[in-house]
Amino acid sequence: MTDAPDDFDAAEAEARDAADEVYATLVARVGEGSPRPRLAPTRRAVELLGDPHRSAPVIHLTGTNGKTTTSRMIESLLRASGLRTGLLTSPHLERFTERIRIDGASISDEAVARNWTEIEPFIAIVDAELEAAGEAPLTFFEAFTALAFACFADAPVDVMVLEVGMGGEWDSTNVADGQVAVITPIDLDHQSRLGNDIVEIARTKSGIIKPAASVVSARQHDEVMQVLENAADLTESTLAVEDDAFAVLSTKLAVGGQLVSIRGLAGEYHDLALPLFGRHQAQNAAVAVAAVEAFIGAGSVRLADEVVELGLGSVTSPGRLQIIGSDPTVLVDAAHNPHGARSLVAALRESFDFDEVAIVLGVLGDKDAAGIVDGLLDLDARFVVTVPDSERATDAAELSELVAAKVGADRVTVSADLAAALDEARTWAGAGEKRAVIVTGSVLLAGEAMRIAADRGWGTR
Repeated sequence: MTDAPDDFDAAEAEARDAADEVYATLVARVGEGSPRPRLAPTRRAVELLGDPHRSAPVIHLTGTNGKTTTSRMIESLLRASGLRTGLLTSPHLERFTERIRIDGASISDEAVARNWTEIEPFIAIVDAELEAAGEAPLTFFEAFTALAFACFADAPVDVMVLEVGMGGEWDSTNVADGQVAVITPIDLDHQSRLGNDIVEIARTKSGIIKPAASVVSARQHDEVMQVLENAADLTESTLAVEDDAFAVLSTKLAVGGQLVSIRGLAGEYHDLALPLFGRHQAQNAAVAVAAVEAFIGAGSVRLADEVVELGLGSVTSPGRLQIIGSDPTVLVDAAHNPHGARSLVAALRESFDFDEVAIVLGVLGDKDAAGIVDGLLDLDARFVVTVPDSERATDAAELSELVAAKVGADRVTVSADLAAALDEARTWAGAGEKRAVIVTGSVLLAGEAMRIAADRGWGTR
């Protein structure tokens, strides 16, 4: 019996190694930055696997910002309702198993490795068929989506909450038919893939709306609303829109987050503790409540107060205005487009009273760096420019020139190493009163900063 802990540790280590091998196999494929606008290969893969994407009903989410947080809120509300959940989000902050969650927890290394072993021969068949037809094999995200469906069917789960990887119409997750389609705020991002303006982007994203679906949408630009209304009409779907069918009634700053009151599709919910900062998170919560009402009671049955209190009160959103250090305060926010940057600035003003901030900024090359910086200008901050750990990252010198042109060279320094950039920013922040460090511009950068903070034990005293 005394050998059991060692045996258990060895089994855990073996499972971790096996899961890491799965990830290495997946990342050897075409990456997420270069998605293929196609659905047929993913459809073929899930067909060979016995249609695991049909093993449970689906709530499907798209939008430009707020997808991951709203997905996590919906999942938490469903779990509080007594349902066993499967959640697919992307990208990950620290480890790829974060993307597949079963009943609120990241999938185990053992389960992800076992499911990959079972589906890999069928993935190989699809790859061979594609190559024989002169097409590229399954991409990372296509293969990963098939793996996620297999894991959900294996669990099994009562409901799947799926966040699109990019866009909607041709995103791999769109092989599933969402009973509820959720649209978070749509703005400019991934223009080279999705379209040159928000109307084109909205058309691509509206592709997740399936026949007779319940569509729940955040407040949108007028031209986006027209696209969504047309899509709902064509599919004979219902459309519930924020500020009309449901709304945030009030928000009030509270310790560790805020108190929110929400008017849902079927009733009102008052003074709910939401442990996240920013009015945009209250809006995400309203969308999530409406989506769950649409799923569970077709929008006509009020959720139990205890379900909403537990579901929202226990929600987490790592990397979204998250405090990762104190003395001085260090926050990370995964804002990686102009809309996200503006939301970050608004949330900081609503929820914190810092006099000065240093922004540690790193941006991927396919992002609108100028737009992100413009969105941050109202903070009147100093910048420490760095580089996310990615081949797609914008060069630090190039990014610093862009920032300096907007804020002045005297407010910009460069450090290609994130750890050194954080040290520099924290030293500056620690030398004054009511100063803070904000790490933003990239999901990858946020994840790296979180790992560094944990390794160094900064804590949140």
